Amino acid sequence: MAEPHEHDIALAEERRRAVRALLAQPLLHPTHDEFPLVRRHADWLKSWFGQFLGYRLVVEAGFARLFKAGLPPGQGRPLLQKSGTPFAPRSYAYLALTVAVLLTGPEQLLLSQLVADIRSAAVEAGIDLGDVDRAVERRALTTALRQLVQWRVLLEEQGTVDGDQAEALLSVDRDLVTHLLAAPIGRAANPEEFMAAEQRTTRHAVRRRLVECPVVYVDDLTARERAWLRKEQRRDERAFAEYTGLHAELRAEGAALLDPDDDLSDVDFPGTGTVAQAALLTVEALAGALAPEVSRTGPPVVGVPVPDGLIEETLAGLVERHAKRWAGAYTENPAALKDAVVDLLTQLQLLGRAGPTVADAEHDEDIAAERAVDARNARGTAPPGALVLLAAAGRYAVTVEGAQRG
Repeated sequence: MAEPHEHDIALAEERRRAVRALLAQPLLHPTHDEFPLVRRHADWLKSWFGQFLGYRLVVEAGFARLFKAGLPPGQGRPLLQKSGTPFAPRSYAYLALTVAVLLTGPEQLLLSQLVADIRSAAVEAGIDLGDVDRAVERRALTTALRQLVQWRVLLEEQGTVDGDQAEALLSVDRDLVTHLLAAPIGRAANPEEFMAAEQRTTRHAVRRRLVECPVVYVDDLTARERAWLRKEQRRDERAFAEYTGLHAELRAEGAALLDPDDDLSDVDFPGTGTVAQAALLTVEALAGALAPEVSRTGPPVVGVPVPDGLIEETLAGLVERHAKRWAGAYTENPAALKDAVVDLLTQLQLLGRAGPTVADAEHDEDIAAERAVDARNARGTAPPGALVLLAAAGRYAVTVEGAQRG
């Protein structure tokens, strides 16, 4: 068989870099390192994203916008302020109101006029902003405006949008603001319909989950999606590696795409800081204690229950050993540390909460039969809301001698 031509290898590498850039940042500006590649391969990228993931891509001289679908319930990520603090609901409200105003407003306006138009839009939408001069309201509005500046929807010509500025002259990128929303709001009667507006075929739904979520468990998929995954997973494994550089890990419990370069996830794990370190050591301890149940032969086990008090006990021991190196805000507040650790591990789908799954809702016969044989699948059998150690945590299990399991 002939060796690939050097030109073909270089072409494939450029396209892979462009795909990864768009997956990591669905809104790219010309200052991004890979933006020239996205422009160069725009036609190919539009075709590939449309066929493989069912995503729409718009590439213009001043930006590239990949329209992704919403993540599954409970797996979304908040917008973050520069400080790392998540957006508050009020800031989201101001962000939506501001976009609505900018869609039909002039291309240049004063900050004071923009604020007045936002207040009018709130009245028209039936949203009570309360006392808009309160510090908390000003901070929420400023947070929303800063985000639009970061996205380059708003350009600060004179002054800034910061709350301590009396006035500012702003320009609006009208072309970009019209491409912010992933789906036309007018097609949806409620938030659920809006989030589902861009759903396509079964293959698109499964591939999107694989690309966007840390782990995909079989009981989070419909019967049709599970059947498609089982049939096509090997072929798609090669496609993901070729076009995205992601390597598939396929198990009976589900599947995950791993990134050798470690730069596509918005959550670094293992990571730095008290919470990340505590979470890693905690999941290692939990997996080491509970892995024998997970690894027992038999039907796939998506999760096993975490005994009451085990996480608190584990963290107490860790704090005792690492108190001098960890942040006092957490070592002196065990409840806050536990909440932060559980939240991080839940985001990574290493921990979960027991409750009905997609398979339960469908009354899926295959899954029901598996659970009849093996009731240890805690997601469907443990008390609702109870913490469950999920199968992917097994990769962090540590033996008694301290050697990590493969």
